[in-house]
Amino acid sequence: MGKRLCLGIIVAPHGVRGDVRIRTFTERAGDIVRYGPLSDESGKRVYDIRPIAPVKGGIRARIAGVGDRNAAEALRGTRLYVDRDSLPSVGDDEFYHADLIGLDARNTDGETVGRVQAVFDFGAGDMLEVALKGRKMPLLVPFTREAVPEIAVDAGYLVIDPPPEAEGDDGRG
Repeated sequence: MGKRLCLGIIVAPHGVRGDVRIRTFTERAGDIVRYGPLSDESGKRVYDIRPIAPVKGGIRARIAGVGDRNAAEALRGTRLYVDRDSLPSVGDDEFYHADLIGLDARNTDGETVGRVQAVFDFGAGDMLEVALKGRKMPLLVPFTREAVPEIAVDAGYLVIDPPPEAEGDDGRG
């Protein structure tokens, strides 16, 4: 099995008939079922998911074999994965978050200064969380061309040139 990407998470049951609410990480919520079978993190359990209606942040769905609220509740927190190869290729200057996580972070002099731990979107655009060598607190870097001037996914690194306000307190007190 190749690299897998998390496309959503079951966040709660919905009603008494076994429906669930799924927070989706796809551009359009309904696309979560578009790319092939969804499975749990291990890849061993596959879910047949039928979207019912959009809800804030995702969809309400029915999962085959889940017929009541207790069964739906048991799935709370289940992350839903798809094989990376099932997803469409991205264009120039487009990246899946999972392709960025784990990349070495280099400064503009080419020195490796840390590693990308996560990608967040707090509403004003994506931010990279970079664990820096010798710092307790990670650095949040805006995912912009100015702050991240070079991305070499195949080579395993990106270059960061964060604005001064991104530096902040390093937690060493």
